[in-house]
Amino acid sequence: MAQDPLFLLAGGACLLVLIVLMIGIGGFARGGAFNRRHGNRLMRYRLAAQAVAVALILLFVAIRGGIGG
Repeated sequence: MAQDPLFLLAGGACLLVLIVLMIGIGGFARGGAFNRRHGNRLMRYRLAAQAVAVALILLFVAIRGGIGG
């Protein structure tokens, strides 16, 4: 399973969500100009990345026979 390209892609998408989330939380905690300029944009990016990650996970489960199998 760990060698499956779709599994690796879904894992990479989850990692991207985590990175964007941590940058957004860090900017929010510090406040200042960075948060005012980029805070909302980072959370929109996180939401989009999270939607892609969930779709990839569901696709992986569906293709590999986890749903209805």
